[in-house]
Amino acid sequence: MKKITLLLLLGYRAAVAQQPVADARFAGLDTAFARVLKDWKCAGFAVAVVEKDKVVYAKGFGYADVENKIPVTEHTQFAAGSCTKAFTCAALGILRGENKLDFNHRVREYLPQLTFYNDEMNKNITLRDLMCHRTGLPRHDDAWALFTTSSTDTLLKRIQYLEPNYGLREKWQYNNFMFLAQGKIVENLSGKSYRAFVREKIFQPLGITNVNFSVDTMAVNKDRALGYTVTDDDKIHKLDYYNLDVMSAVGGINTSVSEMAKWVMLWVNNGVYKGQRILPADYVREAMSSQMVVREAVPAANNPTLHFENYGLGWFLSSYRGHYRVEHGGNIAGFSSNACFFPTDGVGIVVFCNQEVSRVPSIVRNLLADRMLNAPYKDWQTYLYSSDQAGKMAAKNAQAQLTVQKPASAKSAHELDEYEGFYTHGGYGTFEITFQNDSLFAVFPQTKWLLKPYNHDVFDAFGYDTKTKTAADVSSKRVVFNQNANAEIASVSIAFEAELFLPIEFRWNYKPKKLPKAVLQTYIGEYNLSGTNLNVALKNNDKLVLTIPNQPPWELESVGKGKFRLKGIVGYSVAFSQDASELLLTQPNGTFRALRKKS
Repeated sequence: MKKITLLLLLGYRAAVAQQPVADARFAGLDTAFARVLKDWKCAGFAVAVVEKDKVVYAKGFGYADVENKIPVTEHTQFAAGSCTKAFTCAALGILRGENKLDFNHRVREYLPQLTFYNDEMNKNITLRDLMCHRTGLPRHDDAWALFTTSSTDTLLKRIQYLEPNYGLREKWQYNNFMFLAQGKIVENLSGKSYRAFVREKIFQPLGITNVNFSVDTMAVNKDRALGYTVTDDDKIHKLDYYNLDVMSAVGGINTSVSEMAKWVMLWVNNGVYKGQRILPADYVREAMSSQMVVREAVPAANNPTLHFENYGLGWFLSSYRGHYRVEHGGNIAGFSSNACFFPTDGVGIVVFCNQEVSRVPSIVRNLLADRMLNAPYKDWQTYLYSSDQAGKMAAKNAQAQLTVQKPASAKSAHELDEYEGFYTHGGYGTFEITFQNDSLFAVFPQTKWLLKPYNHDVFDAFGYDTKTKTAADVSSKRVVFNQNANAEIASVSIAFEAELFLPIEFRWNYKPKKLPKAVLQTYIGEYNLSGTNLNVALKNNDKLVLTIPNQPPWELESVGKGKFRLKGIVGYSVAFSQDASELLLTQPNGTFRALRKKS
């Protein structure tokens, strides 16, 4: 009996010896992170910390699914967003290591179907310029996010119509289109899809399996986070996933912090993972070296250790409390993320959060970084939360003091149905303006705006919820219609890109209107124009035809109440008086009145 007891005791001691010793650097984090969740009304987040070749901390906090109280774990999938960009640049780095490209060569050598706004850009923009955001192009994000399409080639064709606002290499400006182009280059040079290349060359060697490029795939994963935002009344509100299939190279990766930890571990170890070189050493050094200055960054009272803020190749570079930091964040509907590492310290940190445009990844990252770098304690939660609240209060006070001088009469210059039509811009695409239930709407592929007259041909645009049929409280855009010489609608201007001096102008295209036969019949008859008889007749019971002596019949297309255009000819239109007693024929050389003959 004593021998059995002794064996059991030895077994117990062996089990105790195998228990991992708690790392004192992470003591008390549960309490600190619970405060972060509470103060920021955050659904949940996950973290992973790497030290040299080991994951030393990985944990989830809060909920992946608030309604069903499903907790976040270190294996929960999140949308990584723009953390994807470092993978895209790395794919090009691998191809360069295979002698298939040169970063300093013109990008059109590798992507001949890519055309820019002008010849100077076409002749001089290099692949490196795309990789570090210095092409002279502002973001133009609405050209892909609002005017959605499932075709990469369609988006690439739009680039030639996107106007720059600076010269080449003159200023750093973040641009997602340029990473879309890099993904296409990977495909052109490898003969594989972008997704297949990244899986083969990066995911597989790192053993990353809990990953995908589509929210449709992510949605069926049992351990995946839902996306959320916080409403003005501090309520957590669920958002639909945003499909980034066409923008995979820009921000399409969905994965967990435990998987992304392998990625930062690769960088911490100079492109080597578990003894295998995955990224060329020269590329690693170059990617985390300054290629372009992002903005002026000098020590200040509120941030005395910030000495620079630059961009490498798919990475942001900055100083953090005396340490060299390499990082990239991501923001997509319902999610925020950050992946960072300190190359000289051998430390990497990943934070994924299911709250859009959130400060949480920065706070959590900094709290962990201070402990890993043995930096003096700083209450980042209070510091950033106080700063955020002060900013919101200042904005609220400014809004309260704002005086909007609206015209006494917010009447439009035209009947609302005359604004109907399709409006097109080569770089953005086409949207439709429709007249429904006495209101005017702008309809985009996945969004709808309610347009309210401001004055004359200027309208305020309000976001419109098609489910609740309610409009936003505050206008986010102003829509300005432009007229031609005949005072007809010719185009519409919308300031989609704030960095451009002029708004984006969309050309008007006719939207055929069908009028009841009974309405069309009121216009039938002969009209006398200075001795010339004009004949208006009904064709096929649904069209009006205008016949002028010695000319072929002209089909009339309705553009509004009593107003028609001559089909197939620009600058010619017909307008009938309310009682149809007269006809106004407008052409480039003027407008002429014809009186209706009595039956």
